Amino acid sequence: MRCVIARFPFDLTKSEVEQMVKGAKPEPATGMCAQIGRKLYPVKQVGALITKQDRRDFTGEEVRRALVRLGFTCAPAPAAPAPEPTPPGDFLA
Repeated sequence: MRCVIARFPFDLTKSEVEQMVKGAKPEPATGMCAQIGRKLYPVKQVGALITKQDRRDFTGEEVRRALVRLGFTCAPAPAAPAPEPTPPGDFLA
């Protein structure tokens, strides 16, 4: 499928994207993320891997649109768990 990212056309298939990302360690999930295989990747990381361009050259939205068209699931990163509350007590003693 033809996708345009950072004004450059790319002919990609879902299996090609999976191969390009294979072996890459996912960065911490922030912002919009894509589910590729069993892992969650930030879309900007995926964009850099598949286009070989600097991340400043494209937007996450461009990559998200392309990934959704290829059949990947994209969603905002899950919220980090809230820290456990500190039990009440006298901490000045």
